[in-house]
Amino acid sequence: MRHPAEMGAAEVERFLSHLAVDLNVSASTQNQALAALLFLYKHVLAIDLPWLGEVVRAKRPERLPVVLSREETQRLLACFDGEIALVAGLLYGSGMRLMEAMRLRVKDVDFGRNEIIVRDGKGMKDRVTLLPARLLQPLWQHLDCVRALHQRDLAEGFGEVYLPFALARKYPSAPKEWGWQYVFPAPSRSVDPRSGVKRRHHLDEKRVQRAFRSAVRTTGIDKPATPHTLRHCFATHLLESGQDIRTVQELLGHADVKTTMIYTHVLNRGGLAVLSPLDR
Repeated sequence: MRHPAEMGAAEVERFLSHLAVDLNVSASTQNQALAALLFLYKHVLAIDLPWLGEVVRAKRPERLPVVLSREETQRLLACFDGEIALVAGLLYGSGMRLMEAMRLRVKDVDFGRNEIIVRDGKGMKDRVTLLPARLLQPLWQHLDCVRALHQRDLAEGFGEVYLPFALARKYPSAPKEWGWQYVFPAPSRSVDPRSGVKRRHHLDEKRVQRAFRSAVRTTGIDKPATPHTLRHCFATHLLESGQDIRTVQELLGHADVKTTMIYTHVLNRGGLAVLSPLDR
């Protein structure tokens, strides 16, 4: 029960080591405690702590991703309809993350080259991924409906969309342009709490997550699958079909091929497509 200003690096190190050794907390919990203490001492107490090199760090477990078989994936996708089916198809067919699909803009869908440009993905990186040929017609029809919705918003005095990084100030007319609109807009307009502007946001990702949980229950799949599982399935099924791992790395946007190599551990025939001697 001493004031934090009376304590220093030694007490902080003992406390963080106690979390890992005695309480057996996860690595993320210990890191959160460390970040909170560093913030307290630096920004509240204005005390600089020396490097905490003696702390026993909780070991971060290395988990294998949950992957569905091709048959399970098809059963799951068959449960969706409408725009949710289109979102799920893009997640599996292009390897996008859920929020990357939600924030997708019309201008970043290239029907001529069958490509999708993922802007400002994880790590603030852009990348190019696949636009599945099977989704060309449904996506085109969906965008026709979205265009009609945008025209109606413009006629009613709205039609603006959020632009990041002060682009709205640099290009004042861009928020109402068709190319900047979301591919999956929300069904209704709402007020942006930051600016107070009433406009149409993108589709709520919780709708996709709820539909996915319902589909997993309906199909009887006993794996803890989420929408992100479709990204894992995209990578694994490409590798199973003989696709080059470097190509898969580029499509997923991984900076290091070691991150992509985790999918070699969940292939049907082992980590390096090795056939078991028992199966020979």
